[in-house]
Amino acid sequence: MTTVILHGGPCDGETLDLSAVPEEERAGGVALPSAGCAYPGGRSLYEPDAAGRWQWLRDVP
Repeated sequence: MTTVILHGGPCDGETLDLSAVPEEERAGGVALPSAGCAYPGGRSLYEPDAAGRWQWLRDVP
């Protein structure tokens, strides 16, 4: 199991299991449905930084 902690944005502090996400798709980040997203029904985009820490980038519609 590959679990990461999300930093910043509406999902700050939540953990995410990336086991089902292929390795090549993880590098581009993940867009997660989030109740705290700036767009109703939108997603919050998280991506690993150079140190491997999953940081919030922005909200997307």
